[in-house]
Formats: sequence, C-alpha cells, structure tokens
Amino acid sequence: MNCNVLIVDDSPILRTAIKKVVRLAGIDEDRIHEAGNGQEALDVLETVWVDLVLLDLNMPVMNGEEFVAELRKRDAISDVAVVIVSTESNKERLDRLKGLGVRSSLHKPFEPEDLCRLIADIMGVKA
Repeated sequence: MNCNVLIVDDSPILRTAIKKVVRLAGIDEDRIHEAGNGQEALDVLETVWVDLVLLDLNMPVMNGEEFVAELRKRDAISDVAVVIVSTESNKERLDRLKGLGVRSSLHKPFEPEDLCRLIADIMGVKA
C-alpha cells in the first residue's frame, strides 16, 4: 500500500505494536513515522507528507484533541486523515473529535485485523 502513516502515542511499546500491525496492513516500514505526543507529530508533519495519522488521545505535552485542533488550523495539512487509537471511551470527547473531522476510532486493546481493515477502508484499498 503506497501511503505514509504517522503513529502518535506516548508509549514506545504501543507504537512498536501498532507499527507491526501497520506493516501487516501492507505498508512498507520506510513509510511509517512515529511521534511521542501531538507536538512531535506536528513537527513530523512539517517535514514528511502523511496520508494517515493513528492517534492516541491521552499524552503529555500536547494531547490528541489539542493536536487535531491545531492540525485543522494548518492549511497545508488540514485534510490529513486521522484515526483515534486510544483507551478513551468518553462519548462526548469522541463526538467532539468527529466534529473536527476525525475519520474513525479504534478502542485499545484491539485486534490486529480490525486495525488492518480500518487502514484499508480509510485509504480506499480492498483488505
């Protein structure tokens, strides 16, 4: 699959696990980028084109909700697809994020097949 993915999570262990699943979805390792919080993610987006952001919500420095709000203000990257991958279950918060254009959400822990399917769906590829 020819797309660039940015994994944003403050846990290096979870980033590694998500990265393995993204590779299983058919995305080459050199197309997978990582950030430990929202600010680091914005920094990555300044230098690398990304098609899809897999975003945790509860992180230090800049949380996922703050990241999405800032992302949508920046014309050059405002339309990047964002999928929440988080333990967050607060419906009001998730609804606010959908209002900001978040495409979907996946609750941790998740089955690898579910994330693969979601990536294929968002990127318009048959799984």
